[in-house]
Amino acid sequence: MVMWPAVTLIGFLVLTALVVAMGMQSTARYERERAEGTAGARHASPEPVGAGRAA
Repeated sequence: MVMWPAVTLIGFLVLTALVVAMGMQSTARYERERAEGTAGARHASPEPVGAGRAA
């Protein structure tokens, strides 16, 4: 009788830990890619508005 609630609790904790681990990995990847992307953009000079248009 006590076995199924215990199995349910353990399964819930395992799945919660899995979701947290996947979220941490995804967040770390996002922050790393964002840092790499903004490092190059910081050194580039902005283009004036309308400079790309042909008159």
